[in-house]
Amino acid sequence: MIKKINLLIPLVWLMAMACNNQQSTIKPILVTEAVKHDSDDPAIWINRQDPSKSLVIGTDKHEDGALYVFDLQGRIFPEKVVRGLKRPNNVDVGYDLVLGKDTVDFAVTGERLTSMLRVYSVPDMKPIDGGGFPMFEGETAPEHRDLMGIALYQRPADKKTFVIMGRKTGPSQGYLWQYALEADSLGQLQARLVRKFGKFSGVKEIEAIAVDHELGYVYYSDENVGIRKYYADPEKGNEELALFGTEGFADDHEGISIYTTENGRGFILVSDQQANSFRIFPREGEAQDPHSHQLLKVVRLSTKESDGSEITSLPLNDMFKKGLFVAMSDDRTFQYYRPEDLLDSLLKK
Repeated sequence: MIKKINLLIPLVWLMAMACNNQQSTIKPILVTEAVKHDSDDPAIWINRQDPSKSLVIGTDKHEDGALYVFDLQGRIFPEKVVRGLKRPNNVDVGYDLVLGKDTVDFAVTGERLTSMLRVYSVPDMKPIDGGGFPMFEGETAPEHRDLMGIALYQRPADKKTFVIMGRKTGPSQGYLWQYALEADSLGQLQARLVRKFGKFSGVKEIEAIAVDHELGYVYYSDENVGIRKYYADPEKGNEELALFGTEGFADDHEGISIYTTENGRGFILVSDQQANSFRIFPREGEAQDPHSHQLLKVVRLSTKESDGSEITSLPLNDMFKKGLFVAMSDDRTFQYYRPEDLLDSLLKK
C-alpha cells in the first residue's frame, strides 16, 4: 500500500501543476473574425469624438495581403479593408498629420515585396501616399530592403511626424532608418530620410518596434538577444540607452506595447513568442536609472506565437474601461484583452 501511495504522489502533483498552468492562462474578452491568410500586427486608432467607435487595424501578411479594420467587437468592416498589398508586415497609427489646409489621422505599413512605405487616411482607409515611398534606397542586397517593423514618432514639441522603419536584415550599425513624413508646398505627402541608427546583433532579425511619444524613446526587439532602447528624436543622437530583457525568453523577442499611466509611469509589454507569454517591464525604469528596465511579471495568454501587439490605457467603452490590449494570434485572428487582467496587482501599486 505504501508503494502505491508513493507512486500516486507524483501523478497527483503533475495533475495539480497542469491545473494551475491552465488556470494561469488569461483568456481574451473576444477574438476577431479571421483574416484571409496570415495575421501579424495590430494598431489601435482612437476615435477622439466617440472612443466607443475606435478601430483596430491589423495586417494580413501575405503576397495577397491586406490591412483589415475591426470594430471593438472584433467584426471586420469589409468596406474599409485595404486589399492588394504585397506582404504588409507591421502597422502603426498617427494623428493630425498636416496635408495642405487639412489634417488627417493615418495608418502606415510597409510592403515587404515592393520595399514601399504605404500611408492611408483613417478611418476611411484611403491612400494618401501617391502610390507609396521607396524605403532603404541605395541598399543593393534585396534582403536589406525587405520591410518588416514600423513605428511612428510624433514629437510633442512641434508635432513633427517621423516613420521608423526596419527590415529583414542589415548592418550591425544603422539598422533602422528614420524618415520625416511631411507635406510639400502643394500639400502632397513626402518621406525624407533623416537618420540611420540602431545596433543589430546579427543573431536573427528585428521586427517589433514601438515608440513612447511622451517620454521620447524608441524600443525594438533584437530577436534572441533583447530589447534595445534609443531616443526617438533624431536631434538627440544615436546613443544606445539600454539593452534589457536579455534573459528568460524561450526564443524570439517579439511584439512591444507601451501602457501609459500618470507621471510618466507605466509598463512595457514584450511578447515571448514561443512561450505564448508576455513579459512586463517598468516604463519609467528605476529612480536612480530611468534606463534600467527590470522584469516585473510574466503573464501567459491564449495567443498562439504572438508576433505583434498594441495597447492603450484610454477608456473606450463599458467592456474596456481601462483601455484595450490587442495581440496577434497565429490562427489568422487578433485577440482583445482588458489591460487590468494582464497587469492586475501592478496597477494597484
